[in-house]
Amino acid sequence: MNENRLPDYLDHMQQAATDACSFVKGQAKDQFLVDKRTQRAVVMSLIILGEAATKVMDRYADFAQAHPEVPWRSMRGMRNRIAHGYFDINLDVV
Repeated sequence: MNENRLPDYLDHMQQAATDACSFVKGQAKDQFLVDKRTQRAVVMSLIILGEAATKVMDRYADFAQAHPEVPWRSMRGMRNRIAHGYFDINLDVV
């Protein structure tokens, strides 16, 4: 039987976005650019966010299409760029 995982994926997305924001809260860009620990934490959060967005797009396409205000493709694209080009991550974009 196919269970509905949509709420889980949406929760993962929300938590990852919240985490990424909390990691950089109060931190200036120049501080972020030299803080490898925070960089990695934010990058991992973006991977989680993009992976969950990809699952929503693939398994719940009707839901994704019903919410065009959510940048689904951009989240998936960012995840793919990070996962497949880890050593070329542009921290200005992150």
